[in-house]
Amino acid sequence: MDAETERLRAENQELRARVRELEARLWELDARDGERETTIRALREKLGQLEALLEKACREGKRQAAPFRKAEGPKPDPKKPGRKPGRRYGRHAHREAPPPETIDEEYEARLPDRCPACGSTDLQEEEVVVQYQTEIPRRPIHRKFNIHRGTCRHCGRPVQGRHLLQTSDAVGAAASQLGPTAHAAMAMMNKELGLSHGKVARCFRELFGISIARATSARSMLRTAKRCRPVYEEIRAAVRASPRVVPDETGWRVGGRPAWLHVLVGETATCYVVARGRGHEVAEEVLGLDWPGTMTHDGWGPYDCFKKAFHQQCLRHLVNRCHEMLQAAVGIVARFPRRVLELVETAFGLRREYEAGRLTANQMVDEGLALGCRLEEFAKGRFTYESNRTLAKFLLKHAIQWFWFLIDPEVNATNYKGEQAIRPAVVNRKVWGGNRTQHGGDAQSILMSVFRTCIQVGLTAIDFLVEILCAPRPGPLLFTGR
Repeated sequence: MDAETERLRAENQELRARVRELEARLWELDARDGERETTIRALREKLGQLEALLEKACREGKRQAAPFRKAEGPKPDPKKPGRKPGRRYGRHAHREAPPPETIDEEYEARLPDRCPACGSTDLQEEEVVVQYQTEIPRRPIHRKFNIHRGTCRHCGRPVQGRHLLQTSDAVGAAASQLGPTAHAAMAMMNKELGLSHGKVARCFRELFGISIARATSARSMLRTAKRCRPVYEEIRAAVRASPRVVPDETGWRVGGRPAWLHVLVGETATCYVVARGRGHEVAEEVLGLDWPGTMTHDGWGPYDCFKKAFHQQCLRHLVNRCHEMLQAAVGIVARFPRRVLELVETAFGLRREYEAGRLTANQMVDEGLALGCRLEEFAKGRFTYESNRTLAKFLLKHAIQWFWFLIDPEVNATNYKGEQAIRPAVVNRKVWGGNRTQHGGDAQSILMSVFRTCIQVGLTAIDFLVEILCAPRPGPLLFTGR
């Protein structure tokens, strides 16, 4: 019995040791599984951070506010410069063949005294051919106005004359004035062509022989903008009355602090506004929250505040976003952005069929609604990839707004008009950085609006500004009385 007890005790101890060994191994395996889960979780978080950084870098590289930078080295397969030959080349530009209507100067280019080749003086004249040259005038025009003064015998108030070319009634210490064309040219050089005030002064000095200070150009901008204030209010009213508006915005600087330049492109007018914020306040001030037209934009959230308006989301932004996703997505992850691109291409094909007359308006409406339903069906799926989930959420939020251009044929599928209106301002900002004061920002808004709207309505901006500067207050308007 004692021997059996000892054997059982030994076996019990052996089993206990085996159990402790197995428990130790099990604990080690559990610890490894925990480490593995922790590692996987950390890797997933790191992957999400890297994806966010990659998306941010891609978007910053395509922003208009990004600095001028390119990849290292030239492209491996650059496009050939210039337009391609063929039917779609367009009109070839060249100097007009007919001679000028008036000749201001005429010169004789006689034969030289000696032959340039052999030095002989035996030269015989055989014919006279004609060449025409058009040159810019560099000699300034100095005008003198003899202003007649008098008194009204009825009320006793002083009265003085004013010539059509005068831009001011100032005399005495301020009697030396610049002409209306000079002021209009300064406004165009600075606000339209992007020259700084210092470069404007240099152009006047070297091209026209007129010495001005850079402060003269700056004061001229403010004065011209003040005279154009009624025109600016008319432009805002024209944008508000437009049935279709394309808004956009870009970064700006006022007094060295961050600001925003907003633009709203209507059918016949374009309004710029320099403001501190990027929210819906600017568009609300110009259009009003109850504006009932159609708005084509890039999906910026504040535009959703216009509940009574129809919205067309920019498909070009959507296409670019899908292409960026496909650069990092593989396998089943790339299926969703590919489906979205296929639907967008189908929508563009329907629009082309309608423009070619092979599809009626009602048929295009039906097809557009069907595409919207298909897109909504795709976006309601379950996605494991974060970028796909984000895109699906954005698509569902604006489901009917992606193919509104098929329902209304007058609407554009992209916000290219807003992008084109923003581009000159971006070039200006890269040259001289923005405005020093909000007063200058207001002048920037007014003059850019006038220049852009003149292009839309087919007017020469210089001539219109000359008319504004020479007219008694209030000056002529763009739309009223024309």
